[in-house]
Amino acid sequence: MKLLPIDEIIPELLNTVQTHSNILLHAPPGAGKTTRVPLTLLDIIPPEAGRILMLEPRRLAAVSAARWMSSCLEEEVGETVGYSIRFDSKTTSRTRIEVVTEGVLTRRIQHDPLLEGVAMVIFDEFHERSIQADLGLALCLDVQRQVRGDLKILVMSATLDVEPLARLMDNAPIVSSPGRSYPVEEIYLEEPGHSRLPQRMASAIQLALRENQGDILCFLPGAGEIKSCSVLLDAAGLSEKGIQVHQLYGDLPFDQQQRAIQSGKNRKIVLATSIAETSLTIEGVRVVIDCGLSRRMRHDQASGMNRLVTVRESKASAEQRKGRAGRVAPGVCYRLFSQHTYSAMTAHTPAEIMDMDLSPLLLEVTTWGISDPCLLTWLDPPPEVALTVARKLLIELNALDSRGGLTSLGRSMAGLPLHPRLSCLLVRSQELNLPQIGCDLAALLSERDIVRRSGPDHLNSGRFVDVVFRLELLHDWRSKGRCDAVADISALKAVDRISTLLARLQKTTLKTKPVVPDILMVARLLASSYPDRIARLRDGATDRYLLANGRGARLAAQGTISISPLLIAILVGGGEQGEGVIYLSAEITEETIREELAGQIEKHDNIIWDQREGRVVAQRDECIGSLILSSRTFMPTTEQQLPVVLKAVADSSLNLLTRDEAFLQLQARVMLMRSAFKELDWPDYSDNALIDTLGNWLAPYIRNATTSRQISAINTAAALLNQLDYRQRQELDLLAPTHLVVPSGSKIRIDYCTSDQPVLSVKLQELFGLAETPTVAGGRMAVLLYLLSPAGRPLQVTQDLKGFWDGSYHQVKKEMKGRYPKHPWPDDPWTALPTRRAKPKGT
Repeated sequence: MKLLPIDEIIPELLNTVQTHSNILLHAPPGAGKTTRVPLTLLDIIPPEAGRILMLEPRRLAAVSAARWMSSCLEEEVGETVGYSIRFDSKTTSRTRIEVVTEGVLTRRIQHDPLLEGVAMVIFDEFHERSIQADLGLALCLDVQRQVRGDLKILVMSATLDVEPLARLMDNAPIVSSPGRSYPVEEIYLEEPGHSRLPQRMASAIQLALRENQGDILCFLPGAGEIKSCSVLLDAAGLSEKGIQVHQLYGDLPFDQQQRAIQSGKNRKIVLATSIAETSLTIEGVRVVIDCGLSRRMRHDQASGMNRLVTVRESKASAEQRKGRAGRVAPGVCYRLFSQHTYSAMTAHTPAEIMDMDLSPLLLEVTTWGISDPCLLTWLDPPPEVALTVARKLLIELNALDSRGGLTSLGRSMAGLPLHPRLSCLLVRSQELNLPQIGCDLAALLSERDIVRRSGPDHLNSGRFVDVVFRLELLHDWRSKGRCDAVADISALKAVDRISTLLARLQKTTLKTKPVVPDILMVARLLASSYPDRIARLRDGATDRYLLANGRGARLAAQGTISISPLLIAILVGGGEQGEGVIYLSAEITEETIREELAGQIEKHDNIIWDQREGRVVAQRDECIGSLILSSRTFMPTTEQQLPVVLKAVADSSLNLLTRDEAFLQLQARVMLMRSAFKELDWPDYSDNALIDTLGNWLAPYIRNATTSRQISAINTAAALLNQLDYRQRQELDLLAPTHLVVPSGSKIRIDYCTSDQPVLSVKLQELFGLAETPTVAGGRMAVLLYLLSPAGRPLQVTQDLKGFWDGSYHQVKKEMKGRYPKHPWPDDPWTALPTRRAKPKGT
């Protein structure tokens, strides 16, 4: 057997495994840890102790690792070494090493909390920090601490900062392998101008072919760039030169992925996503070309939507990619970015748990029996905001009750290898006796798209965003053996296989004759699993919708489906300016929504003051989330309308009220008493205070008023007066009287509003003989006298009546005597009789 770098530390590793429960193995890429370590552990873990489970982040890596280890033992897969991935397993009773993918491990723990028959769990490539690996480790540590102290856990990582992980695992010992790789030359190819990435990659490949020997591994962010680059290479005639071009990405059919990593006679170029960074060994690679980008799924907590974003890779990823060129001989790594860009990269790739949809994780943890995921041990605890969003979704799916407890439906959902939305759909299909449609839908939505999204047609055809169109394609292919040219045959076969496996998992036998998809039944199933994605066409729009979760979205392609007023937005990606893009949808009717989501339809009474019409308007809306299904006017109760009317009065700054003279005078008199007698508890009748206390003084009078006319008819002075008790009313009349009796015997009204002092407007002749200026508030405030002419025009304003008689009166007399000869203008006002009349005739 060929010696590998990891072999140097195998004795130390085996000794550490025998003496510790938790171990951390740190080894660089290419050291051989994935395929060599599990086999050597068989020497110290006897068969009766149980199997070794090794977790791999991807299906391709799991199958490849199992096959390689089996070949080392000169056995078929499924004997000593086997694998279990979603919907596929090759193991026997003799299997001692089982390579599993992440979801398989989690479900294994849920079904068997004691992990009986398992001696050790190995987490490979933990530095990738997938959400399922974090969850799997948290659950295994919980099992170990609670019931399985003998369970051993080995975490293997290439580039992760291992110290925090060691502390997480109860200060686990770290075994490190220095590794041994050949030198790799770094060549930075900075971007020339503004050429597109596929073109730059194709040019770099041509350069690498001329300058180097061996196979070339090229890293691109996604399938779109890979396909575009492949077209450019085909046009360059590489196949005519005996050079094979392979594509490698997650949605590619499994057999094509296998061909990409297997060695061959001809020189080859592999165009890959980050799937080829770790775990997979592609023999013969001497050159790596790295674009420096990767594509990551991010979950927008605010909208509940996933968004696929292209991001700059981390330094750790760049080193992983570079290392692929130095596994068998000295190599070269071309980087399509500058050294400055490399220096600015983050050290490590962020953990998926920080920006992924956490509803699957929360359902798993709740099924495990822990309501708060933070009670488990995490390297990075799940963000609280993301957990809140996940909990809301699971409650809407009826997987959790309102208190966060697991429901019977939630327990059924947790046992299925699907996202909670699709597991909910599958369970609902059984309840409605629609197993065929349910399995087909779940398979279609969990596997790669069966529709080829290429060419100009899909941009202008609504069928490309219609899930029923896909069900029809699947039906036609099954019944006729042929299908529309837009369909991907390999994807159809994969969906058909998964649908059959899902039916078998639910112990359901599908009908031999293909079932024609029923649009209404499809809508019912999707409504149960995507209640927050019910969408209504915006008023006046042709392709823009409002979703029940409150977000806006537009159809990715226009066509017949765009005329549907209601639909379910199944697949929604992030768009520009906060608007999502609907890539997959299904039509739905209001009747179906009411049938399937009756429990989620809420009634909201919207009672407002219509300022234009000057009245209360009441509207009752039936809503599902942010969508209004129906609206009608209704007659609100007094208790419902009163706050609205009071708010309208407040918003008008009391202008809706009739504030007549009686109101204004009363308001001013009380404010005078409040100012003059601070030691007494007089209420605040300022406008601001009255607005703040409308519910106290105005509510009893306005209870039945619903229009501005009715409001204006209210006796506001009476409303204010009723806020004063008997003592206050008596004191008000005594200390801030409405009228004063002057020497002439006239009863003159006091004006409390004209000035900041009470004003008494009285004819000069009516005050003859009066020396003291009148006062209010028990003598604390003098009245401001407006002394009037016989015609009622002001002659003097004073608060010093005695001074007026002794002084300026004589000048006034001189000016007025000739103008008003019929009225008395005595030389001695002190002794003159006060009068409100003119002099008698003849005097």
